[in-house]
Amino acid sequence: MERKSFLKSLVIGTIAAPVLVEACKKDTDVATTTSSSSGSSSSGSSSSGSTDTGTCSVVPTETEGPYPTHSPASYVRSNITDDRTGYKLTVKITINNSNNSCAALSGALVDIWHCDAAGNYSEYGGSGTQSTNYTSVHFLRGRQTTDANGLVTFTSIFPGWYTGRATHIHVHVYNSTGTSLKVTQIAFPEGTGTALTAVNGYAKGMTGYTYNANDNVFSDGYSLELASVTGNTTDGFVLTISLSVPA
Repeated sequence: MERKSFLKSLVIGTIAAPVLVEACKKDTDVATTTSSSSGSSSSGSSSSGSTDTGTCSVVPTETEGPYPTHSPASYVRSNITDDRTGYKLTVKITINNSNNSCAALSGALVDIWHCDAAGNYSEYGGSGTQSTNYTSVHFLRGRQTTDANGLVTFTSIFPGWYTGRATHIHVHVYNSTGTSLKVTQIAFPEGTGTALTAVNGYAKGMTGYTYNANDNVFSDGYSLELASVTGNTTDGFVLTISLSVPA
């Protein structure tokens, strides 16, 4: 059974005033379902490189805040870029049903949202946590419905970063009737030769960046949330990940 999430505060660096970073502790008990078909997908093998292809591990639950989409049903679209500039990122998310032998889940609603190159979110701002006011715009937010293969595809930009968090994408999965199935987040690979290194934090650089191991959401484990990211800054990047949810 999943445990309820809770907020944690974190003092960042040596700044004069503390910065509150919202987080949700992920589940410690990971449910698995034995696959009855050798062709079925496993979120463990797809997102973390695990060799355990016979099970379908449910992706951990993470916090939806502090910048969730206000009216996600209003942004049914595959291109979520709007006016934001940055390196192109194609996001391919496959949703599997852990309650049905890890089979692809068609007809599911998938919402994603993330910050722009400067680390700002649309629909929020004008406060201490985000000084730039973007309350009247909706960039980098969208919803798609999974196809017969459980796949949704979004066109976006490579996310930037902000204090206290590693680069990430938020995901909320619903069934076809709108019942929430899972709120989680996608982590990005780090290190030499990765897209994260190539992007290098855009204009901000990487000074003060929080890596996955120290991120208050991912620090207790993120193997099932770790995407594969290929490409380059000239042609753009492609992110792929499989997420298993109980439907």
